[in-house]
Amino acid sequence: MAFMRIWIAGIILTDLAIRASDLEAHYSNMGVLPLHVMFQHTWDPFYFSFHTLSGLWQVQALLFLLAAVVAFCLLLGYKTRAATIISWVLLVSLHNRNTLISQGGDDLLRMLLFWAIFLPWGKYYSVDAIRSKENAPRPAPYVSVATAAYILQVCFMYIFTALIKTSPEWRTEGTALYYALSLDQVLMPMGNLIYPYPLLLKYLTHITFYTELLLPLILLIPVYTTFFRLVFVGVLASFHVGISLTLFVGLFYLINFASLAGMLPAKAMDWIDTKVLPLYSRIYLRLKQMHIHLRNPVPVAVEVKFNRPSWFSNSRQLILRETTVLLFLAYILWWNLDVTVFKGNAMSPGNRWVGTFLRIDQYWGMFAPAVFKDDGWYILEGTTTQNRLVDLNQKGREANYAKPPSVMALFKNDRWRKYSENYLFVHNSFMRPYYCNYMLRIWNENHPGEPVTNLEVIYMKEVTLPDYQVSPPTREVLCSCGVNP
Repeated sequence: MAFMRIWIAGIILTDLAIRASDLEAHYSNMGVLPLHVMFQHTWDPFYFSFHTLSGLWQVQALLFLLAAVVAFCLLLGYKTRAATIISWVLLVSLHNRNTLISQGGDDLLRMLLFWAIFLPWGKYYSVDAIRSKENAPRPAPYVSVATAAYILQVCFMYIFTALIKTSPEWRTEGTALYYALSLDQVLMPMGNLIYPYPLLLKYLTHITFYTELLLPLILLIPVYTTFFRLVFVGVLASFHVGISLTLFVGLFYLINFASLAGMLPAKAMDWIDTKVLPLYSRIYLRLKQMHIHLRNPVPVAVEVKFNRPSWFSNSRQLILRETTVLLFLAYILWWNLDVTVFKGNAMSPGNRWVGTFLRIDQYWGMFAPAVFKDDGWYILEGTTTQNRLVDLNQKGREANYAKPPSVMALFKNDRWRKYSENYLFVHNSFMRPYYCNYMLRIWNENHPGEPVTNLEVIYMKEVTLPDYQVSPPTREVLCSCGVNP
């Protein structure tokens, strides 16, 4: 669990650094989603967000800095419980500010932090452990409803994403990976290498589906738990390495690695301690000994007394905590069953506010129920004051409609890729003028010598056809905006 804490804290810091490069674009009133637009179109009455207190990017920067400081405390294991709670609150706040750039990995990251509030993941590899009165080199095995909830949460993600995959391309045809690798917006170099082999893609599609559906069940086997835990972690780690090499998924695969890190059995962590982290472990034990020595420089006689186990002295708090976690776990299971099995008919709207407020709402629709067939690329065609047509999406090169060598490379990061995906949907048409005007303004601020007077956001739509057939792209103007020269 301590290993998972360090990994998750590192991911939060990395995510903040990536998001911080778009403070104005994604989180301010001068960007693509001003607060009044957000409240009108993407806000839920049960959301909360400190990031909505101001539309100034400077205020957002302060909140980002606060989140980074708290995440660093989480990384070090300093005041771990408080750092976990505050990190979770700030993460929910950040996600609620702009849901148009969120993906499934964000949902998993929120849930891992949520369950960690109830886990003792600051007992090792932490400042708290060094300052602790306990002199044990490592904590004893820990079992609670929260540990079960964390493991089941990871299982839920895989099982329910498989249940959502109801299209024939997943269940019978085995063409899902063919269609996924046909999406140039997410295609990575390794995906390009295996794309020409339909039989391989068919086998990999079925392997993916049944791995997600059935592999989590081995965690329920009550014997040889260490072996089956290693199989689960090893198979899924390899699975996500494969995803990261073939598809552009941002931090999704790293978040999944973090979720698996907490499941490493004791023998695996002992090996990591001795082979991978020997220097860290020696430093940790030395600091622990120094702290104990400074606190008790002279040996003193210790009166041995029999104390009742802490369960009895804190039984009410323990029962309350375990009952609360169990209720949350039951609620999340109910939510997932409602999405996948009962198709929204089992949970009434009056029961959804808890999930929405705490952001424990879940929908594991990764390439589900079917893979998108509409692919393409963007052209930001600007007309300059000298009547030149330039493509703002390609650093002002002369606009042309030819397909670029790498569509994925046109996106600054996965947040912009996700934004561009949502930009296409008709129900998100409210996004279009704000993006168009933002790109026009930024370009003109950076190119005062030859500003753009008119900008068209063009999508070259390319529908994926079966059996490697090629569809001619069609030109769609999604939005147009202009300024007086």
